[in-house]
Amino acid sequence: MNREPIAIPPLEMWAGVECTVNRVGDQYFDQIERNGHASRIDDLDLFAQLGVRAIRYPVLWERTAPNGEMSADWSWADERLERLRELGIHPIVGLVHHGSGPRHTSLIDPAFPEKLAEFARAVAQRYPWVDSYTPVNEPLTTARFSGMYGHWYPHGRDGLTFARALLTECRATVLSMRAIREVNPAAQLVQTEDLGKTHSTPLLAYQAEFENERRWLSFDLLCGRLNRSTLIWNHLCYLGVDEAELEWFLANPCPPDVLGINHYVTSERFLDERTERYPTSSHGGNGKHNYADVEAVRVCAEGTAGPRALMKEVWERYELPVAVTEVHLGCTREEQLRWLKEVWDGAVSLRHEGVDVRAVTAWSLLGAYDWNSLVTRADGHYEPGVFDLRGPRPRPTAIARMIRDLATGHEPDHPLLDTPGWWHRPERLFYPSVSCQSSVVTPPTPLAKGGAGGGGLDNGQRTMDNPKSRRLLAIIGARGTLGRAFARLCDLRGIPYHLLTRQEMDITDPVSVDAALTQLNPWAVVNAAGYVRVDDAEREVDACLRVNAQGPAILAASCAKQGVPLLTFSSDLVFDGACTTPYVESNAVAPLNVYGRSKVEAEVRVLKAHPSALVIRTSAFFGPWDDYNFVTIALRQLSAGQTFVAAEDGVVSPTYVPDLVNTSLDLLIDGECGLWHLANQSAIAWAELARLAASIAGVDASRIEARPTRELGLAAPRPTYSVLGSERGVLLPSLDNAMSRYFDERQRF
Repeated sequence: MNREPIAIPPLEMWAGVECTVNRVGDQYFDQIERNGHASRIDDLDLFAQLGVRAIRYPVLWERTAPNGEMSADWSWADERLERLRELGIHPIVGLVHHGSGPRHTSLIDPAFPEKLAEFARAVAQRYPWVDSYTPVNEPLTTARFSGMYGHWYPHGRDGLTFARALLTECRATVLSMRAIREVNPAAQLVQTEDLGKTHSTPLLAYQAEFENERRWLSFDLLCGRLNRSTLIWNHLCYLGVDEAELEWFLANPCPPDVLGINHYVTSERFLDERTERYPTSSHGGNGKHNYADVEAVRVCAEGTAGPRALMKEVWERYELPVAVTEVHLGCTREEQLRWLKEVWDGAVSLRHEGVDVRAVTAWSLLGAYDWNSLVTRADGHYEPGVFDLRGPRPRPTAIARMIRDLATGHEPDHPLLDTPGWWHRPERLFYPSVSCQSSVVTPPTPLAKGGAGGGGLDNGQRTMDNPKSRRLLAIIGARGTLGRAFARLCDLRGIPYHLLTRQEMDITDPVSVDAALTQLNPWAVVNAAGYVRVDDAEREVDACLRVNAQGPAILAASCAKQGVPLLTFSSDLVFDGACTTPYVESNAVAPLNVYGRSKVEAEVRVLKAHPSALVIRTSAFFGPWDDYNFVTIALRQLSAGQTFVAAEDGVVSPTYVPDLVNTSLDLLIDGECGLWHLANQSAIAWAELARLAASIAGVDASRIEARPTRELGLAAPRPTYSVLGSERGVLLPSLDNAMSRYFDERQRF
């Protein structure tokens, strides 16, 4: 009798909220409070719109029962778990996420496992319908950070504290699942762990072998696989662990129902005894050899093993169902998209080989705070995720669209997915490359990029053979500061582009615009061209209006006709300075000069012709790559011993060009439209800006001559206050932050 083939359920898209509650000294860092989800239940409705099947969701011990179960406050979890149930999203409940428990315990408290199990039982009794749990997230990683490296409480810096912490976490997981299953026998353990791989020079192969065995330790303990014949058993005993503690796991196995793999671009490491090649911060050793420990992606010539190969290693070692339980990359938007797509495609291809990969998890739905310092400080460093929190409400990014596509069986088709991620491109290498002989994921074929020079439209015609996979970003303004900055940063970000000269496209000529767009077939257009001589505009009115208003309107109409997204720029000079608080997008415009009037006219005409265009108002450029911006000129003149004259009463919000370009590109990729204000957070007079730059540069500021604007002999009147704020989102960092990076980049330039 013929049997029908068993249908394999589709790969699921899961999601997760970064919910770390870690302790540093006596201070707790709570991501749920930081990201505002603690007080926004409506976030769950946004998550449901993504089409995800399940969500890793916190009912954390430290937040719910910091003083014991008798005084637990379940109200937050009650409301949210019930809402998830109504929305049809399956919660995978986490109890400890990089934490060490409430203040009355720690990862080296012998009673920690029983205490967590008591809390786990209370959770299961209150929510008997919940059937998936992660009692302890990433026990190996947490033990390393808390017991070996000293970053988190209890701040151990030795092998035995690391071992104690890990064994405590794994024992707590076993006891917690036992307690949960006494309430719900069908409950499943979804055990997560950060999985990397260590590569090395031949001399350090023994150390790499050790670390590549140690990475499995939490899974091996839970599965009852760690026995006396293993290298790691002997190592733990050498550190001071009693064999009886290890034997307990052999007698009490708790194999995960799903092995959750959290893999990051920098999870793989490379060990090299040639320490002179690397920064001193990477130097360390094992008592036998000194070596540098660096990110493998920055040195391995062939690339790293990557997520697909590591998923396969997990499957071959354990033959248990696998899920990727965190996919996140703190980077520019197109790189975030590329990383998620690569992990998803790797999971799909493994399923075709018979590997039981259940799901891929879009992690950090709401982004993450201060992971650049391993959450040891509250600096406010924010990495956007699926949603961007830097506005009045969570704003869906392009990642949200990709998740919806993947969750519903549609193939994401953004042209930028055709370029390999930075982790596959040559510029990833910071150090002399070394053969790591690892399994390598073959990246997509790189696209050639448009150059910064001219050459007619021949460069652009390369895109016509296969419009889907070869579409470029068209950048108008080859001679200007902004256009060149876009080209420079597109090179860095792996965004193929064509930088158009006026000979290739005259935006004031409809025929020229239509012809160029038809030939190039770009996926989007950036208009970085413009008439920028504010004072000359007072006598060259027609020329200013033609380039700044008529040209963008013509371009917008052509882009709208061809269905091409458009990004163009406006100015703070659309305002008259009557306000004393930062201008936001909805404030009425009232330009004082011809240049400002040209920008107002452009805004109106562009958005009328192309309502989905993105129009960005910005202010007072300064940047590291040109010699004609205010900051650079001021420093040059002061360094030469010359007097520098600047307005003392014109208050602006200076904008660092790299920040402007990178954020504009992110918004364009996100599909944002309408008016946006982008400027670095500040309100400073021109003369004070010169003094700030001189102070940081160590240049004598005594030659800065501050004068009222009326005494500067400027033809065009300026507003005395044109600081830009935003009601849509404050996306650029502070001026101090930008100024620091300006000097760093000038040194490299």
